[in-house]
Amino acid sequence: MEELINYFRCQAIALILSHMQSYTIGQAARLLGVSPDTARRWADAGRVATHRDEGGRRLIDGRDLAAFSVEVAQSGGAGEEDVPYTSARNAFPGIVTAVKLGDVAAQVEIQAGPHRLVSLLTREAVEELGLEVGMQATARVKSTSVHIDRA
Repeated sequence: MEELINYFRCQAIALILSHMQSYTIGQAARLLGVSPDTARRWADAGRVATHRDEGGRRLIDGRDLAAFSVEVAQSGGAGEEDVPYTSARNAFPGIVTAVKLGDVAAQVEIQAGPHRLVSLLTREAVEELGLEVGMQATARVKSTSVHIDRA
């Protein structure tokens, strides 16, 4: 019986790890609102940690990218390549940087380039979308409400 419990525990851990999102340098650059060259230079300088996949591509863990995106936004942006970030049709693709769950309500923060967006929604909606820090999401703004789409 104990072997069976350990087996299922290992399966659960493997499932969790398989759902942890990582981003390529190009994907990270798009989420940060900079060029891939800038993101690559930041990685080379050690400003954000990377690891390699089986194919040799450099990846950034979603949680690391979320923290770094907040740091970049708070420091005034991307520097020389800092350009105004605009949205098409009020959509702000970004990375989830915080999820605060209450009994009924939840607060989700998304860093979309230099923009920090905060949305209040139901806990049930957050759980159904599976929103976690480090995952890609899009905030859609209509009038006074913000809708979150999982990418």
